[in-house]
Amino acid sequence: MQFSENWLRTMVDPDLTTDELAHLMTMSGLEVEEVVPVAKPFSDIVVAEVLEVKKHPNADRLSVCQVDAGTGTILNIVCGAPNVRPGMKTGCALVGAVLPPGEDGKPFSIKKGKLRGVESNGMLCSFRELQLSEDHSGIMDLPEDAPVGASLRDYLQLEDAIFDVKLTPNKADCLSVLGVAREVAAVSGATLNRPVSAPARVTSGDKLPVKVEAPDLCGRFSGRVIKGINANAPTPEWMKQRLERSGQRSISALVDISNYVMLEGGQPNHIYDLDKIDKSLTVRWGKKGEKVKLLNDMTVDVDDWIGVIADDTAVEFLGGIMGGDRTSVSSDTRNIFIEVAFWWPDAIRGRARRFNFSTDASHRFERGVDYNGTVAALERITALVLEICGVEGETTVGPVDDQILNLPERKPVVLRREKAESVIGIPVKADQIADIFTRLGLAFVRNGDTFTVTPPSYRFDLEIEEDLIEEIARIYGFENIPALPPVASNVMRINPENVRSLFSIRQQMADLDYQEVVNYSFVEEDWEKDFAGNDNPIRLLNPIASQMSVMRSTMIGNLVANVRYNLNRKFSRVRLFEIGAVFLRNDKVEDGPLTVAGYEQPKRLAAIAYGLSEEEQWGLPERQVDFFDVKADLEALFAPAKLRFVKATHPALHPGRCARLELDGQDIGFIGELHPSWQHRYDLPHAPILFEVDVKALQSVEVPVYTEISRFQPVTRDIALVVDISMSVQEIIDRFYREKDNNPFCRIMQAVVLFDDYRGKGLGANEKSLAFRFTLQDANGTLQDEVVDAAITAFVAAAEKDLGAKLRT
Repeated sequence: MQFSENWLRTMVDPDLTTDELAHLMTMSGLEVEEVVPVAKPFSDIVVAEVLEVKKHPNADRLSVCQVDAGTGTILNIVCGAPNVRPGMKTGCALVGAVLPPGEDGKPFSIKKGKLRGVESNGMLCSFRELQLSEDHSGIMDLPEDAPVGASLRDYLQLEDAIFDVKLTPNKADCLSVLGVAREVAAVSGATLNRPVSAPARVTSGDKLPVKVEAPDLCGRFSGRVIKGINANAPTPEWMKQRLERSGQRSISALVDISNYVMLEGGQPNHIYDLDKIDKSLTVRWGKKGEKVKLLNDMTVDVDDWIGVIADDTAVEFLGGIMGGDRTSVSSDTRNIFIEVAFWWPDAIRGRARRFNFSTDASHRFERGVDYNGTVAALERITALVLEICGVEGETTVGPVDDQILNLPERKPVVLRREKAESVIGIPVKADQIADIFTRLGLAFVRNGDTFTVTPPSYRFDLEIEEDLIEEIARIYGFENIPALPPVASNVMRINPENVRSLFSIRQQMADLDYQEVVNYSFVEEDWEKDFAGNDNPIRLLNPIASQMSVMRSTMIGNLVANVRYNLNRKFSRVRLFEIGAVFLRNDKVEDGPLTVAGYEQPKRLAAIAYGLSEEEQWGLPERQVDFFDVKADLEALFAPAKLRFVKATHPALHPGRCARLELDGQDIGFIGELHPSWQHRYDLPHAPILFEVDVKALQSVEVPVYTEISRFQPVTRDIALVVDISMSVQEIIDRFYREKDNNPFCRIMQAVVLFDDYRGKGLGANEKSLAFRFTLQDANGTLQDEVVDAAITAFVAAAEKDLGAKLRT
């Protein structure tokens, strides 16, 4: 928020310098990001009147002016401005005056001199020459009542500074000069002078019928009719100046008054051209198919999520956001209707962003506006309209139509002194707390060391005890709270041995040559259809971008996009991983501290490998990464646990190169090669290999247990089995391990691996030969041939009986 220091000091004027005031505000929670002087230093520039203008005898574009600068003598000044004329008031730099520094950083001094043979005793100034604006169309044209000889700095109130304050979202009460003044008064102890206008004298019974059909949209509606005004009246210079120094452009008297009251007291409002309203106004929710052309020339569609004000013909106003163009005031306006309302924050929040713009009104209503201030703001607008645009004998003022329908309930908040001391970390007396609450204007009931506070109507941020504790700390002064190191017992906190940290998982993935990425959880809707087969994704009500409209149920889309991003930047080998949440519908989930009813948010680890299996080097042949490279990484990640890879299908993966991951009988994820359709659609020259697993399964590890190492030599035996071509290797290995567990003769098996897969001559069309190598070892003695033969015979017999395998000879 931006405002003028001089404007602030009309409401509260502590005995502090500009820098001290900025520091005080920052320390109370109103962070002053920047303090900019209104004008750069200059001296000896006064208000002057041009008495006479003649053409320069030796130059077509110069004029010789006779100027009264209040010095007692008439000055002869040569001027080149096209707008100079007799009788105008302007700024005059006297001889010896110093102008603001130019581009070279050096100040410019005015000296007596001659221009084309004519003596010049000063200079008539433009706003640009004084670096007050970029206007260089001519010399400044001041109002007729500007006092000749007065210092221009004093007349234009240039001894001023613009404060730029960064407000946190909870400080909606400070989105006005009055709100900031309240804070400054509370912190400094200075007197607060509120800008109050007495109720206007009602001179007519004119009222506009207004019906509020949606009290959940508009809780209070205050309005008034004023007739017979002069909309062409000029905006006073003092008001223009305050608006401009607050970042607002002066438009017309009525618009300026509306903006001024909003900036002054924080109460957005709207002024309608009464003659353009068809009969009456209705405050309601919009209807599908309705449109409205706004003051910013945008035409928008509304529906039942948008609040509106409509007359008997059409929608005229987006509730709490922006007025419509059809009933806007203009220079022809003679009769007006002033509206000041309280719009519920939940009914306004997010609506302006839906139309891709924000307004000062919506910014305030979204955070909460004083619902008890509507009538006071209406009277303030009325007083300014009568003062600036009123026509004596013609202007009439109607009564205030104040409809109170549905106001927020301000629930009392209890504060305990002991709790405040515990949170702030310093001793706080009950009398100190009472004094702080009094300075803040908070109504309270004190019962010993307990305070029951009823938040005022303009403080929507006071809801719990901690909010009041924050107020105590702010007004006490953060800089007055000593910075003490925390005191805690020096106890080592060690994670359980059977839980692996996310940090160690990230470290292991990095050791496997993967780089971590962090992506948004908001993704494109097409990604959900392509990579998850999800036609009903979880949609966002207010996406941050149109292409990020749904929540992801898988991280594949993000990783594929990351690969494309790197390929577009000439990186041909990409290995990435991400640990993050996915979002699934689950009716069994209930609301909790970290859960939302109906939605499950499990954490997943996803990784993708694209390009060469190894960095290019002379010692290895180039080879594209394949399924078994990433499978090996996954097995290393879970080791010593044994994963089962079960043939499966997945919408994102190649039908014949995809497996489901099982651990201890539980489905924990998938691995596979990207589907050729998506490889083509997303412009990938090669198919990446990727996997996604449940993080909880990865974090859970078995505690190492000591097992005696055999001192005796192991024995290896190879067998080849002929099986049906459709049979998976995993199924055969599983059968071997079951036999080991159930057959005492087979418990000497330490490992079994596949080392050959043969198909062709000597086998049937639907057959394949799989060769396995068994490692056999006994911890109690050297293995004898008959023991080894018995074990191998048992393994072969089990495969023949249960799987229909045949021993290949």
